[in-house]
Amino acid sequence: MNKIGPIIIIEDDVDDQEMLGDVFKELKFKNKIIFFGDSQKALDFLIDTEIEPFIIFSDINMPKLTGLELREKVHNNEELRLKSIPYLFFTTTAEQQAVIEAYSKSVQGFFVKPGSYDGLKRVIKTIVEYWQECVSPDYVK
Repeated sequence: MNKIGPIIIIEDDVDDQEMLGDVFKELKFKNKIIFFGDSQKALDFLIDTEIEPFIIFSDINMPKLTGLELREKVHNNEELRLKSIPYLFFTTTAEQQAVIEAYSKSVQGFFVKPGSYDGLKRVIKTIVEYWQECVSPDYVK
């Protein structure tokens, strides 16, 4: 896991992107934040880039590819799977079937977006700090 790599946020709602951007700026993590409003473009980036992201935050309800479809494609790509990039769902609702399906695709976390800025900041801080402490296999290409 590349703890200094960029944090990828796959979110089609511009207001949510803006709020998440503000939260990350305020928390002052050193990781670059890369937003994708289109899950297919995010997949293309992940496959084509030499960059090894630190974490992927993905909404579930996305145009073109749903978050679940995207997760499946990432998980089934051996090169991406070997990078051990934590893949987390960060969405507005947690329907039990979606949670079950997410974990069946080896997602590392499923979070409901808090309704307040302070709640969002607290959750993001907890998630990033957890993964900064976590040990994973070293990726060797």
